Amino acid sequence: MKMSRLIGQTRKEAPAGTSARSHELLLRGAYIHQVAAGIFSYLPLGQRLMQKISAILRREIEAIGGQEVNMPVAQPADLWQQSGRWYKIGAEMSRFIDRKGHDMALAMTHEETTGDLVHQFIQSYRDLPRLIYHLQTKWRDDPRPRAGLIRVREFVMKDSYSLDSSWEGLEQQYRNHYSAYFRIFDRCGLPVMAVLSDTGMMGGSIAHEFMYPGEVGEDTILFCPDKDCGYSANRQVAKFQKPVPVKEPLSPLEEVATPNCKSIAEVSQFLRVEPNHCAKMVFFVASLTYPEGQTRKQQQTQEQNGQKLVAAVLPGNMELNETKLTTLLNSLFGVRELRPAEEAEIAAAGAVAGYASPVGLQTEDCIVVADELIIAGSNWIGGANKEGFHVRGLNYGRDFEAQQVGDICAAAAEHPCPNCGKKMESTKAVEVGNIFQLGTFYSEAMDCYFTDESGQEKPIIMGSYGIGVGRLAACIAEQHNDEDGLIWPISVAPYQVHLLSLAGAKEPEAEKVAQQIYRDLQAAGIEVLFDDREERPGFKFKDADLIGIPIRLMIGKRSLENGGVEYRLRGRKQGKETPKTFWPVADVVNRTGMEIARLEEEIQSAVRNVEYRA
Repeated sequence: MKMSRLIGQTRKEAPAGTSARSHELLLRGAYIHQVAAGIFSYLPLGQRLMQKISAILRREIEAIGGQEVNMPVAQPADLWQQSGRWYKIGAEMSRFIDRKGHDMALAMTHEETTGDLVHQFIQSYRDLPRLIYHLQTKWRDDPRPRAGLIRVREFVMKDSYSLDSSWEGLEQQYRNHYSAYFRIFDRCGLPVMAVLSDTGMMGGSIAHEFMYPGEVGEDTILFCPDKDCGYSANRQVAKFQKPVPVKEPLSPLEEVATPNCKSIAEVSQFLRVEPNHCAKMVFFVASLTYPEGQTRKQQQTQEQNGQKLVAAVLPGNMELNETKLTTLLNSLFGVRELRPAEEAEIAAAGAVAGYASPVGLQTEDCIVVADELIIAGSNWIGGANKEGFHVRGLNYGRDFEAQQVGDICAAAAEHPCPNCGKKMESTKAVEVGNIFQLGTFYSEAMDCYFTDESGQEKPIIMGSYGIGVGRLAACIAEQHNDEDGLIWPISVAPYQVHLLSLAGAKEPEAEKVAQQIYRDLQAAGIEVLFDDREERPGFKFKDADLIGIPIRLMIGKRSLENGGVEYRLRGRKQGKETPKTFWPVADVVNRTGMEIARLEEEIQSAVRNVEYRA
């Protein structure tokens, strides 16, 4: 490709409004064009980058038995209603009505359409196991798109779905994906770690996320520094060894004045107690799941009225984990969304913000959830639901009860590892892939059954595995750059070679050589971007740095006088320790091929075979 014909222009300055290095560099390097918040067009360089990554994905998924399909973006609501997710997912799902009045949805994911496909084509144990995958556009109307391609609304994802007749088969396919994902990320030059994660809206029993550590990430990963232990988890689901409270004889419940003490810090200081002796309340409003079979109009009414106040009770020295809270609530009520409660909503349940406790709450209007530590402990200090007052001697069972009890405390760095007890560490990270053991949830909901060897009908056992292609591209850009621009690994670079003609019309002989080398490289099957523009050498150098193609060849009158074509690796500056390298014109194609092979071998040698670790 000649740059004189390339669509897209590089930018010498950082665009306004970019919050991530990858976002800035992909815009400046003419890889992407932003259409709206969280919506991007891929320019020719960006599209080739996506194709290179997609080729790696196809290679590794097909190596473990994947068969490529293509399922639709626009899907009938019937499928999502059949699984129940139509009623559980909130505004992230974009719903619309087609010209015939049918409810439709834009695909956020493809479990339902996989179920529809499987229902039609798999009937017997002889049809199993199977693994299907596709690379398809998704739409999630994220309220807070950010950081360029890292958090978007429209994106391409590699989904694969495993189909098995046994739980052992699911476990094997899960393990296969676990190892394949590490090979994928290694081939992309991206360091990742696998961590336990929340199953979220996907459902299922077990899930792992593959995380790229970096400050641009919104997730927090907690991990044990002991390599023999190996515990790691997303903070959303991370556990820790909780202190065992000392059970004391129950004290009487008594009211104490605590003027102007609304926070745990203020109360503990005023009463001269440690924060872990206080019980704090955190209030949310939960949007409950729509009952199945409702009309659209009924659902819209339910969205306004199907809400419930949630009061979470936990020790004052702990932070609440919303994901754990949502999981507990889902087991009884089904929750689409949680939001912080407003003071008027808290007051309507008989509580006083800043002085709240579960004592005296109007529980018909409120769901009380207590952390397991509150049950194990005794004689807590809590709010009196009265301005300026708290109570001593607050005890579960005698003074209040909860509709649900469980672990709702957030783990943090320095907390003891749940496995070995050592202090955990934390890091920010970006999720670049996930794997889920779905089990039979979707197959039962979507009527996906098979007949086993004895003639019995059983639900197909499913797994779901995803990688966001654009997010992966952004993370590679985050990992591989310098102050001048991008530095792509050879495996994903849009072109293998960036050929710069430094001659132009004033040096016709050198320009002729450049044009011939361009043709020779193409004829040899080498992917080459040829900067044939009538621009100054310095201008071309800066563009080459921004674009980040790994091998650079430069031809001009001066290079020919020095022996031929100047060669340089992107990111390696010339200096006393790295003198300029010149290749004879006659050897350029052969040496370029050898250099490509060397760089590809470096990538290959870094590919690991990581075994699954539960």
